[in-house]
Amino acid sequence: MLDLCITNCKLEIGAEEVCLGINNEKIVSIKKLPSKAHETIDLRGKLILPGLIDAHVHFRDPGLTIKEDFSTGSAAAAAGGFTTVMDMPNTIPPTNTPQDFREKMGIASRKSLVDFGLHAGVADLSNMGKLAKLRPASFKIFMDLVDDDFLMDAFSKINGVSGDHLISLHAEDPQVVNQCTHEMKMKGSSPELYAEARPPQAEIEAVVSAISLGNKFDQKIHFCHVSTRKSLKLINEAKKAGSKITSEITPHHLFLDSGCLKTYGNRTKTNPPLRDNENRLQVNDLNYIDIIGTDHAPHTLDEKKKDVWNAPPGIPGLETVLPLLLTQLNQGKIALGDIKRLLCETPAKIFNIPHKGFIREGMDADLVVVDLKKESVIDPASFQSKAKYSPFEGFHVQGLPVMTMVRGKLVMQDGEILKNQGKFVYPDTVNIKRIYSN
Repeated sequence: MLDLCITNCKLEIGAEEVCLGINNEKIVSIKKLPSKAHETIDLRGKLILPGLIDAHVHFRDPGLTIKEDFSTGSAAAAAGGFTTVMDMPNTIPPTNTPQDFREKMGIASRKSLVDFGLHAGVADLSNMGKLAKLRPASFKIFMDLVDDDFLMDAFSKINGVSGDHLISLHAEDPQVVNQCTHEMKMKGSSPELYAEARPPQAEIEAVVSAISLGNKFDQKIHFCHVSTRKSLKLINEAKKAGSKITSEITPHHLFLDSGCLKTYGNRTKTNPPLRDNENRLQVNDLNYIDIIGTDHAPHTLDEKKKDVWNAPPGIPGLETVLPLLLTQLNQGKIALGDIKRLLCETPAKIFNIPHKGFIREGMDADLVVVDLKKESVIDPASFQSKAKYSPFEGFHVQGLPVMTMVRGKLVMQDGEILKNQGKFVYPDTVNIKRIYSN
C-alpha cells in the first residue's frame, strides 16, 4: 500500500486526468486508475506541476534575520509553489569558509520547510578546495565588488579544484558603476537616477569580461539576473560558439521597466536596476533565457524609506512570480512548457539537483497544484515573507498555487503553511547524468 495517491490531476492543460502514486517520498507510479494508499487527495481536475526551484534567494540567515530567516523565507517559498531554494552567500558572516557553510547548513536544516542548497562565497580563495567538498550549488562572485586581478585568480582557483564546479556571476563592471554612481549623486536623490547610476554598459562590459574568462578556463558560468537585450545577445552568441554559459532573469526585470523607479520609488530599487524599454528584456525573450530566479531579496520597510543612495537594493519575489506567470499563461502569452522549463526542469539540470524538476517515476514527490481559474490581487500584507512590500502590489492575477508538497509532504494548502523538515539537496554521491539523461 502506498503512502499517498493523488487522484484526478492533470499534468498538461487539456490532458486526461491521471493518478500519482507516492511512496517513501518518491513518485512511484503515474497511471489512469488510483492505487491503494494510506491517504488519498482528489484534485478534481486541477493542474499539477513539478515543485518550483529557485536558484537565487537571499534568506538573510544568519546575521540579518530582521529582514528574513530560513523559517519565513521557506514559508514564502512554499506559499509561492517552490519546493527547493538555493541561498546566496552574502549573509553575516558570509558563506566563505567551510565553517560558515556548515553553520548555515545547520541553520537551514533546522528551520527550512522546503529543500535547499547553498551557494558559496569566494572572499578567501584558499578555501576553495575544502568548500567544494561540501557541495555548494555554485561559487558566487559579485563582479561589481572585485577587481580584474581577483577575478582572474578566482576563476583559476575554482577551475583548479577537482570536479566540475559552477561559477554564478553578478555581472556589473565596478569601474562603470563607481563612475556613473558618482555622477548621478551629484544630480540629487530622485529614485529614477538609480537606473543611470548602474547603466546597461556596466552589465555588458562585465558579461564580455566573464565570457572571455570562461573561455580561457573552459569554465561553466551562470549569469544571474540578466537585464539587458545586448547582454542576452552576447551570452547566446557565446553559447552557440561553444561556451559553457547559462542565463537567468528575474520577474522584476521581466515585467517592470525603469519608469517604475519614479512611480514606486525604492520598492523597485535593485541591482542591476530596472531598464528602459529600449534595453529591457520582455516575455518574448524567454525563449532565449535558461531559467527564472526570483533574486528574493527582502529588506525592512524602514530601510526602503531611506533616500535612494542609502536604501538597500532588493525585491521579494517568491510569492509573486508564479501568479504573474500563470496570468501570462491564461492570456496566451507563454506556454505551460515555458514555466516548467524555466522554473523546474532547467534549474535542476544547471545546478545538478538530483531527483527534482520533473514529474516522473523515481523523482522526488515535489509538486505544486495550481488553480488556473482562481483570481486575486497581489497584497504584500499577506506575504509569508517578512518583507511586506512589492512593486507588484495591486496587480490583478489569474492562476494561483493552491497546494505545495515537498517529497510527498503537504507544506502549503490554500495559503496555510504546514510544518515540514527541509533537506540539503546534494547527497554525497549521485549519478546526475543518469537522472537527467532522458
